[in-house]
Amino acid sequence: MQVSERVTTMEQLNEMQLKTVETQLKELYPQSQQVYGYIFQMNRVMADPIQVFVDRWPEFNVILCKPPYEKEGDLFKDTCVFTKDEASFRNILGENNIIDWTKFLCLGTSLCYEEMVMAVASERKVPVNKVSVSHMMMLQDPSRLPPVQSAIESMISSLDESHTDLVNKTWKFGNTENSFQMIRNMIRHYPSCCVLDAESQLPIAWVLTYPSCAMGMLYTLQEHRGQGLAKALVSSMSRRLYSQGFPVYCFVEEENTLSYNLFTNLGFTEDPQYRAAWFDFNSL
Repeated sequence: MQVSERVTTMEQLNEMQLKTVETQLKELYPQSQQVYGYIFQMNRVMADPIQVFVDRWPEFNVILCKPPYEKEGDLFKDTCVFTKDEASFRNILGENNIIDWTKFLCLGTSLCYEEMVMAVASERKVPVNKVSVSHMMMLQDPSRLPPVQSAIESMISSLDESHTDLVNKTWKFGNTENSFQMIRNMIRHYPSCCVLDAESQLPIAWVLTYPSCAMGMLYTLQEHRGQGLAKALVSSMSRRLYSQGFPVYCFVEEENTLSYNLFTNLGFTEDPQYRAAWFDFNSL
């Protein structure tokens, strides 16, 4: 079976429509959580632009968030899709005017669409890899979060741009110029939290916020592990995000049982039927 070449017109949402769709997406949790997070940020933070498209308005079946790919580092940013209908999603992936199949693309969506995504890539003769499958962990009630020890609390701060290289070198998918640009943008525009060494005043543990509002890149330097720093950072960041009205959630890769247990013990829950997945096309 060949990819459909019929043109499906996608409408780019304007500022007023973005506010409307934020409310609509909140009714479609958990599958809509990631796209909701992107739009939540867009409605509040002036950061790098993200284009949001729907297959129709206001009764959409597919909503797609993607960066415009205008400058260095843009290719490393995810394109994220929420859909109510697999057939509509498939039609969108068949549109050259929405997806540029000649360039690198990282697509985030529900794992349940893996077979269809792989089929479209095969039909287009585009190399594809499934790079991550994750639990989506959400915090509904911050009252279960433990208090942060005063000794650690006094060391908690926010990251600044001078810390970009350190975060980039330790991130599983980082250590490239493209990822450096993305991480610097995250530190510049979105909430972050770190523990500073008392002597050097350099970060020894940290957590960031993605453009989708998800917490991520949680990391503690090897020599400082076992001190409860990750637990303290997640608790502190979660309270901060919750107090500002942010959705409080994260993605934990299926094989990362240590982080899964950490977030579960802090009161994060998941829909056991849902998994998020990311697919790389035309790998860098």
